[in-house]
Amino acid sequence: MQHSAITAGAHPFPHSHLLGLSSLKPWEMVFLMDEAEQWVTRNRSAEKHDHRLSGLTQINAFFENSTRTLLSFEIAGKRLGADVVNLGVAGSSVKKGETLLDTALTLNAMHPDVIVIRHGSSGAVQLIAEKVDCPVLNAGDGRHEHPTQALLDALTIRRRKGRIAGLTVAICGDILHSRVARSNFQILASLGASVRVVAPPTLLPANVEQLGVEVFTDMDAGLRGADVVMMLRLQTERMDGAYVPSTREYFRFFGLTEARLRNAAPDVLVMHPGPMNRGVEIESSIADDIVRSAVTEQVEMGVAVRMACLDVLTRKRRGVDFSSPLPASREGSGEGRSSLLPSLSREGQGVGDSVVANPNPAARP
Repeated sequence: MQHSAITAGAHPFPHSHLLGLSSLKPWEMVFLMDEAEQWVTRNRSAEKHDHRLSGLTQINAFFENSTRTLLSFEIAGKRLGADVVNLGVAGSSVKKGETLLDTALTLNAMHPDVIVIRHGSSGAVQLIAEKVDCPVLNAGDGRHEHPTQALLDALTIRRRKGRIAGLTVAICGDILHSRVARSNFQILASLGASVRVVAPPTLLPANVEQLGVEVFTDMDAGLRGADVVMMLRLQTERMDGAYVPSTREYFRFFGLTEARLRNAAPDVLVMHPGPMNRGVEIESSIADDIVRSAVTEQVEMGVAVRMACLDVLTRKRRGVDFSSPLPASREGSGEGRSSLLPSLSREGQGVGDSVVANPNPAARP
């Protein structure tokens, strides 16, 4: 069954790049999630390799240190048969003074077929995408977006809960510095979930209520009745001041403990994009609970989602069309939700350091 919001003959994913989720329609997000399902099954089999990207070159250009995301993209590309080349910041000419524009032109001169980019500045991936002749996939830029992380989070929730629409999702922790939170606001709201943010005032963006989320500065209240609790890492490397008195004090008031989790729904799903700081954001007993915690499943879904994105973005170069029937929709269309949010204004935030959803101001408890 075709998604109700797609007219007959419409393209399921007409984009050349995946730079963020703010520009995607709800059914385009669902399309990528549905495409990932086949790779979940394939990755659990003895024969994990598929050679559809054979002969194509994938460059992973990471200008920020990364282990988990880089490894996930590398495995995804290799399982699809691509020639994968990793460019780490330590060995980059950027360290020698090369501009981002020069780097983009250099990469383009090597005729890659797809480039995966992580960068510390919001908008940097967009700039590179404008200068190269191949698809570009955003692996995280500044405080802006991290689209594949949000897609894998949504896929994890859908597989565990059977749906996204109608669920209450509490995203807790360092909202201010989190591109993961911003991308999750986009996809979860678009697919019909009710999204809460729970954090101390110092870790909330200014005017965060305008993002269509319900805001809580009390952890117990924010978790009450939540179907999904997503904890975020304290990003101390992005902090230029004292946002919390200490990690010990932070855990006392905003760490996820067994006692606090009892406020959530009985069948609550606990998530964390990683890496986790045990005893700071979450108790080990919760993180390691195979019934409630989906942390390792998120890692698994990450490889499948990135395989799907690499496959979809390179189809035009491979001469593959989208003429096959579109996947059946599993979520509502999200019509009526805006994908254009006003920028958040907090000193130090870069251009695009906000995402948007349907305004739904909520009083802070």
